[in-house]
Amino acid sequence: MTDVGNAKTAGAASAVAGGAVVPPLVVEHVSKGYEVNGEIVPVIGDLSLTLREGEIVSIVGPSGCGKTTLLNTLCGLLSPDSGRIRWHGREVTGQPQNVGYMLQKDLLLPWRTALDNAMLGLEIRGVAAAAEAEDRSRAMLDQLGLHGFADHYPSTLSGGMRQRVALARTLVHEPDVLLLDEPFAALDFQSKLLIENDTASLVRQGRRSLLLITHDIEEAVSLADRVIVLSKRPTRIKAVYDIALGAERTDMIGLRQSPEFSHYVRRIWADLDVVLQ
Repeated sequence: MTDVGNAKTAGAASAVAGGAVVPPLVVEHVSKGYEVNGEIVPVIGDLSLTLREGEIVSIVGPSGCGKTTLLNTLCGLLSPDSGRIRWHGREVTGQPQNVGYMLQKDLLLPWRTALDNAMLGLEIRGVAAAAEAEDRSRAMLDQLGLHGFADHYPSTLSGGMRQRVALARTLVHEPDVLLLDEPFAALDFQSKLLIENDTASLVRQGRRSLLLITHDIEEAVSLADRVIVLSKRPTRIKAVYDIALGAERTDMIGLRQSPEFSHYVRRIWADLDVVLQ
């Protein structure tokens, strides 16, 4: 997990111009490559997308197409070679404010309890007094189903519980936007469904925005308002699907058994199959 920038109340940083809410994130014609043996290998090619306030967007694509490079570029860990990235209407160079970035590995510190791990970012940035940081972190752990586990060390927690601690550490900053890079990939099916549901509920309740990288098409469809399908490298947007399954998706099992859900999954698989050929 990487926490980027300072925290504010979710949604508060969305600028308003001419009466319209400015999207939290606008990506315009961004390209990125790496130098290998003196040559530039293109990874992202002229990619544009918009993430709206309160929206959940899933990104799927073939392995190695540049999905993680895209997130690293959006959050300022890498600089684009060309194009613009605008956060809340302003072009940002470096790390933007009010963005939480959660990786596939939980990266919990083994010598700190679940509560201490959840508090870590608040402590480092000094954005809250010690008592307030503890109260906020404990409340977030409780909200994520970890009541009674605050004093447990990571070695005593299951994989799903560890990911919940990492998610609490990210959400306790109250970021406007979450960037998630396959954070649930290593979990068992039941744990995945539970934490996916909790994540979506917290994002939608707080009017936050979420950009999720995943290889799991069913996860992408069940969580997202839109699914973006990327091409092979240099990656571009191949297709975009508006997922009309309703805003309230508390019954993940029932949702995945619906004909509408299967329809989206089949169409996205067909797009990916064409990409991989």
